[in-house]
Amino acid sequence: MPVRHEPWPEGTPCWIDAQVEDVSAAADYYRGLFGWTVEDAGEAAGHYHLARLDGEIVGGLGPKPADMRDGPATWTTYLAADDVDATASRITAAGGQLLMPPFDVMTQGRLAVAADTTGAVFGVWQAGRRSGITRYSEHGADVWNELHTRAYDDARAFYAAVFGYHYRDVGDGAGFVYCTFHPAPDAREIGGISASAGAGSAPDHWLTWFAADDVDATTERAVALGATVLVQPGDSGFGRRSVVTGPQGEVFGLITTPPAAATD
Repeated sequence: MPVRHEPWPEGTPCWIDAQVEDVSAAADYYRGLFGWTVEDAGEAAGHYHLARLDGEIVGGLGPKPADMRDGPATWTTYLAADDVDATASRITAAGGQLLMPPFDVMTQGRLAVAADTTGAVFGVWQAGRRSGITRYSEHGADVWNELHTRAYDDARAFYAAVFGYHYRDVGDGAGFVYCTFHPAPDAREIGGISASAGAGSAPDHWLTWFAADDVDATTERAVALGATVLVQPGDSGFGRRSVVTGPQGEVFGLITTPPAAATD
């Protein structure tokens, strides 16, 4: 089973959390969907909840900040940084906006939240006592993170400037415009960028994909627990997948669990 306790390399998606109106209800939902164990980190942590799968951490659930109360619940992707303050400086230099400037999360790490030049929101995490997610790429855990943007070229330029990403085009360049991003030209992919259809598409956003041993059955369970389906289960070049909206409006994907050899 894929487990990592060391800090994640610079630019790698390393943490996910959902900001929701009702944290207790969200905890019940994801317990029922993925079998997570969810624990309240306490008043000092603002009643942020940590989610675990078989004892390993897979993400967090927290109450919406006051300035997000009128917006939808969201899953946020956090990208690893060796020095979050230096990364924050590159974000603003590249035209992004700091929504939460760097600050210490007790002794757990150092955090910032930003919007890229397309308006998509993401987090930046510098490991302290907590490295990030420790279980990944198996049923009920984060397996892939990708940016959906209507400003594809601008987004690529922004993330290359901030994190030094290199790109490989995997789409057809017409109906399917997509690339994977890599920390070095010869390194494995660590995420993706997808060109959205146009003005009528959803606002630019990062999408979290959870691995599912059986996408159809997991989608049915998600709906039974209160979700709605945005994209029905279907086959793709990356595996069978669906996209759903959780009970509080948080959108996430489900995709076939990768073979163990692919995650070693």
